[in-house]
Amino acid sequence: MEVVFLVNEQVLSSRLMQVGKQVPLGARLADIGSDHAYLPTYLVLKQQIPFAVAGEVVRGPYESAKKQVAKNGLENQIIVRLADGLAAIHAEDQIDAISIAGMGGALIRNILENGKQQGQLTGNETLILQPNVGEATLRNWLIRNDYEIRHEEILEENQKIYEIIVAIPSDRNLSYSKKELFFGPILLKERSLIFLQKWQKELTNKQRVLKELTKAQELPLEKIAEVKEQLQWIEEVLA
Repeated sequence: MEVVFLVNEQVLSSRLMQVGKQVPLGARLADIGSDHAYLPTYLVLKQQIPFAVAGEVVRGPYESAKKQVAKNGLENQIIVRLADGLAAIHAEDQIDAISIAGMGGALIRNILENGKQQGQLTGNETLILQPNVGEATLRNWLIRNDYEIRHEEILEENQKIYEIIVAIPSDRNLSYSKKELFFGPILLKERSLIFLQKWQKELTNKQRVLKELTKAQELPLEKIAEVKEQLQWIEEVLA
C-alpha cells in the first residue's frame, strides 16, 4: 500500500519521500519532470531547501506545477519552467543539486548528457536519480563522467521495486566492475531482502530472454554471451 505524506494539501509518495531525503540541506534544486512540483514544494515547506526550479516538458504538467506552487504561496522560492530536460536550468539559478525521478535510466542518461553538452550540467551538482528501469545504463554514464556513486537505496511501492542513485562529482580515479555497475555497488554489498526479491524475478526474466535469443534464425552471439554473463552474476548473488 502506498504511503503518503501530507503537508498543506501536499501529497508525497514514500518513493519521493526517500528521494527528498537525499537532497542536501540548503541546496538549490532543479527537479526535472517535476510531477506537479510535489517534491520541491514539500522540501521548501519543510525548510530543507530555500529555492528550486521545477522543469516540465509538457504543458499540462507544467500548468499543474504552477498551480501547486501558487496554492502554497511559494512563487518567490520555486520557479516552474516549460523546458526540455536541463534546459529548465538558467545560470542565475545557481543550481547545485538535480533530481530526476520516475523515468527510464536511458532517458535520464540522455537528459544528463544533453545538459552537459548544452552547458546546463556543470559537473558540480549532486545528482539524485530514481530510474524505473535501466539502472546499469545510468550508472555507466555517471562513472564515465566522473561522478562517484555515494548512496543507493532500493524500495518497493505499489508492488514495484525502485532504485535511488545519489552521485556526486569526484576527481578520484574510481574503478567499478561491470558486475557492480549492473547491480549497484552499494546495493550489491548490502544485499537487502528487496534487492534479493528483485533479482529473483530478474533471474526468471533473463532465463526467458536467453531462451528466446537461442531460437533466433541468426544467433545474436554477442547478446547471448552478455545475457549468460548476467545470469551467472545473478545466480552468484542469489546463492
